[in-house]
Amino acid sequence: MKEIIHALKYERRRSIAAPLGALMRATGARVLQGADLVIPVPLHPRREFQRGFNQARDLASHLGLPVAPLLKRVVHTRSQIDLPKDQRRANVKGAFALTVPGSRLPVPGVVVLVDDVATTGATLDACALVLKQSGVREVRAITAARVVN
Repeated sequence: MKEIIHALKYERRRSIAAPLGALMRATGARVLQGADLVIPVPLHPRREFQRGFNQARDLASHLGLPVAPLLKRVVHTRSQIDLPKDQRRANVKGAFALTVPGSRLPVPGVVVLVDDVATTGATLDACALVLKQSGVREVRAITAARVVN
């Protein structure tokens, strides 16, 4: 799985997103069930420009629910992979905001965050905090892989 995700992210093999998204949809059916929409974890605009795409958005588009880019990354953080686990939460603290003006979102009650990999969950937690503070009733998450130590 590490090689597959590496090929998607760093070798720009975007065709991998469709079968990987289908696998996520099948194995994560319980997470997706009853959800109103999926929200891809955003990249900072600079990183997305360098990469040419957002792999989380590509994966989200294959999950069978509406995709809503309601979050933006407002701080260009260091890559989480470069940091020890104990520094990851601080790295993404305050890094995300809503893409729409105002503090409340007119969104349905259940959303699913989508990302490629979860290691400590720090990025997902930071995104979920912004969504919960904006009035989202329930935030779930689905990833293609989880790092197990």
